[in-house]
Amino acid sequence: MIADAVAIAVASKPDLICLTGDYISYQDVPAPEDYARTLAPLVKSAPTFAVLGNHDGGPWAEADGGFADHRYADRVLEMAGIEVLHNRSRVVEVHGQALALAGLGDAWAREFKPVPAFAGIRSVALPTIVLSHNPDTKDDLGEYPWHLMLSGQTHGGQVIVPLYGPPIMPVRDRRYISGLKPWGQRQIHVSRGVGNLMGVRFGCRPEVSVLDLEPAILRGEQSAGR
Repeated sequence: MIADAVAIAVASKPDLICLTGDYISYQDVPAPEDYARTLAPLVKSAPTFAVLGNHDGGPWAEADGGFADHRYADRVLEMAGIEVLHNRSRVVEVHGQALALAGLGDAWAREFKPVPAFAGIRSVALPTIVLSHNPDTKDDLGEYPWHLMLSGQTHGGQVIVPLYGPPIMPVRDRRYISGLKPWGQRQIHVSRGVGNLMGVRFGCRPEVSVLDLEPAILRGEQSAGR
């Protein structure tokens, strides 16, 4: 399934690839070498960056049958050549345009640290993309300079009940379950992802998201959402 998703992503001929966490569910994982080999085509296609999710390791993951830390996920991503932006930033150039990327640690893993994540770009007037697994973290990032947030966490709801929606959602703000939506003058995209828990999806197909970024006039001030 992951190999198919990688093939779809590569076929879209991306300029930049961003992975927003939850590469594993529990401790039943493949050999890191095999997993890394599956992800490696992404790096050959375009610069690839990642952040970690709540299932990748930490106190929440351990309590849910996962790993106590994210060493396994770190190793897989490193072996694949994918750069992990764990509470740090990076400036990249795409078609002559500089873009700032700020990657956050996962909130449920208690590793969400925006100060070091934005330390390198706070005073730089660049289009800025935030990679943060949980879209609820937007509420803690209102004073930081960014324009687009890329998140996961929700699986898009995974099971969508007609006329009701998802019965269970792992986020506070149910406006940001899937897709691209505004938050004030900023944008938040929540991917449905390609995995699931318990092998179930209903009314919520997995997806590989492709976003086209267009030049825009950047304002010095950005209003937080409501």
